[in-house]
Amino acid sequence: MAIKERRTKILLALYLLSNVELSPISLDERIQKIFDLSLNQKTRGTLSGLIKEELIEKSTNPRESAINPRESGFYHLTEKGFAELCLKFPFFRFLREKWDGKWRIISYEIPEKKREIRDRLRREMQGWGLGPWHRSFWITPHPILSTLKSLTSQKEEEKYIQAFEAEHTFGDREILIEKVWGKSALDKSYRELFKKWHEILSSEDEKAEKLKKVIGEYISLLRQDPGLPKELIGESWIGFEGWNIFKEIKSILLS
Repeated sequence: MAIKERRTKILLALYLLSNVELSPISLDERIQKIFDLSLNQKTRGTLSGLIKEELIEKSTNPRESAINPRESGFYHLTEKGFAELCLKFPFFRFLREKWDGKWRIISYEIPEKKREIRDRLRREMQGWGLGPWHRSFWITPHPILSTLKSLTSQKEEEKYIQAFEAEHTFGDREILIEKVWGKSALDKSYRELFKKWHEILSSEDEKAEKLKKVIGEYISLLRQDPGLPKELIGESWIGFEGWNIFKEIKSILLS
């Protein structure tokens, strides 16, 4: 799997194998295999840490899960945990939340001699659904300004940043979305993903291995998807179709 960080793997597993209501999921042997996890000391330590941070909660009622009602040790994402996951995979946010109609615009011009600060900031903001509007201006529909404040408060990069919230009042949104996020290229990437999924499902692999490969390919693309809301990109956007197809595949392969 493309994700190496144990913390992110757990958050992803609990969301991808659940539903938008964040129902409990058992991290049983099959799920561990799919996400390249093992319930060793490090993983248990990560789970404990996530619980302490209130990013996940443990449930002792196995009847709440549709995966394996005989297993115990179920976990589910909290709203706080979901919010953190959305900072890495913004596509998930507007599957559960309604867009408030506001754009967040971030401007930063960090001198070349401070390149390490600029590169660090870009890495931190990588999954926030930001797109390059103009030189040194980035735009996103995601509510990330409080996170930006927390990230940069009392740090050197704070003095190089300006951030705004605004509503769109004039101009063609389709042109903006293509210019900033490359909608047509992303559409093509989803169509290629569907072909890969078809090849995986047509293979002779066992179900768990198929789902592992399906999720691996999906995660690679979700890292690129800025997670635009349906109000901007339309209800028929191929990314939403991909999510529905994934849910069907998941249901079949976990049965």
